[in-house]
Amino acid sequence: MNRRQFLEASALTPLATLLPGAVSAASAAELPFGPSYVRDLARNLASKPFAPPEEKVPDALKDLTYDQYRSIRFLPERAAWRSEKLPFEVQFFHRGFFYKNRVDIYEVAGGRAVPIRYRRDDFAFGDNIGQVPDADLGFAGFRIHAPINRPDYYDEVCAFLGASYFRAVAKGETYGLSARGLSIDTGESKGEEFPFFKAFWLEKPAPGATSVVVHALLDSKSATASYRFTIRPGAPTVFDVEMSLYPRIELQHAGLAPMTSMFFFGPNDRHDVDDFRPAVHDSDGLAVFNGKGEQLWRPLNNPRDLQASTFNDLNPRGFGLMQRERNFFAYEDIESRFERRPSLWVEPIGDWGEGSVVLFEIPTKEEVHDNIAAFWRPKTALQAKSENNYTYRLHWGPDAPKPNSLARFTRTGVGARGDDSKLFVLEIVGDGLKAVDPNKVRGAVSADKSEIKNVVTQPNPETGGWRLSFQCAVKDAPIELRAILMQGEQPISEVWVYRWAP
Repeated sequence: MNRRQFLEASALTPLATLLPGAVSAASAAELPFGPSYVRDLARNLASKPFAPPEEKVPDALKDLTYDQYRSIRFLPERAAWRSEKLPFEVQFFHRGFFYKNRVDIYEVAGGRAVPIRYRRDDFAFGDNIGQVPDADLGFAGFRIHAPINRPDYYDEVCAFLGASYFRAVAKGETYGLSARGLSIDTGESKGEEFPFFKAFWLEKPAPGATSVVVHALLDSKSATASYRFTIRPGAPTVFDVEMSLYPRIELQHAGLAPMTSMFFFGPNDRHDVDDFRPAVHDSDGLAVFNGKGEQLWRPLNNPRDLQASTFNDLNPRGFGLMQRERNFFAYEDIESRFERRPSLWVEPIGDWGEGSVVLFEIPTKEEVHDNIAAFWRPKTALQAKSENNYTYRLHWGPDAPKPNSLARFTRTGVGARGDDSKLFVLEIVGDGLKAVDPNKVRGAVSADKSEIKNVVTQPNPETGGWRLSFQCAVKDAPIELRAILMQGEQPISEVWVYRWAP
């Protein structure tokens, strides 16, 4: 099992076993549903001892292979809201394989929540799967479809499947990195805890609606939480997220707005790589727009040892894992189409206080593993029995919303210059570079414990931008590097920050 499969394989359990007054999808009862309904459930659940989730499935679903699970298909003609020709449709994932966990799903309409029943006949099963009973199995998750690319076809826009994972695409894109509801103890020696979505409530959209609302209840040993996602497909696809978090115990290492991605290799990092492709990654860098108004760009690595980077901040303006390289010839992969993978930008709404953007880079020898994680970690521990409210916006698309006119780093290339020296070649593009005085442009480069030599800046006629190159002695690695393009004493680019480690 790879890292992504493990993270997505946590278990869920019906609401009726944990919450007084709540019903599972087995019940036909309707419940009044208001704005605070799921938040009240989360608060109530946090006051009770954690009940370990259950994974029991029928014998026919216990030991499915990957191919067997993929042969189970939800029938598109049975999609929720299809017969009413609404602007959104919902299809459901079957339980089995790594997704044995039960999720209860409800439709909300007219102020009432009605369970969506599992029906065996809504699925087509492969020839090698045994008899599945027509019982109340619940679901593993769901996906939302909408006419995002053309008006006559409902494309898959987003999916919620496994643990607290979800992902989305914008117009013209394919799936890549994932978001999560919450991370706990990521990177800690005692091991990570994996919260999971227990139930969802889908608000039925009105005819002509441009957004759809999804509510979610999260549970784990250490905390519960409620979420309200307002999802607007397009270019980009945007999620407005309202989160209320209720720790059962003091949370020293909570990760808010977490995301996971894959970086196998690229022009800056080809250690022991023998591959016909120039690069393989879902994301190529971490971007941060901090509370001081400074924009940072941190290219990703596939390190030989686990690397953790912390960017301390006060009231961040945004951060995210980006896929800036959008040229097919940078990847040469006809099947994976990495140039179409989305970037994910987190835009905090309101003040988040003191804390840090945390980046973990994990060694991997295969591209099937998610080896990159990023999130916001509050400086102060979240207290047990407290309520913590956060609002933020997720932008899924080709790039982050540009906060200002500063030029951006688009490529980091690294090559050998002797036994103990490296040549760094950085490409910088931006509309503002067209008006600079070439005689006043310079690169400002520094390193924490190394000497920088041969700093060269020059226009790049092929990109319409500038190239900044320099040499750095790397004998005393790891080395923290920092570079910025200046016009006189005025910054004209974001700040490039990088950790060189062999």
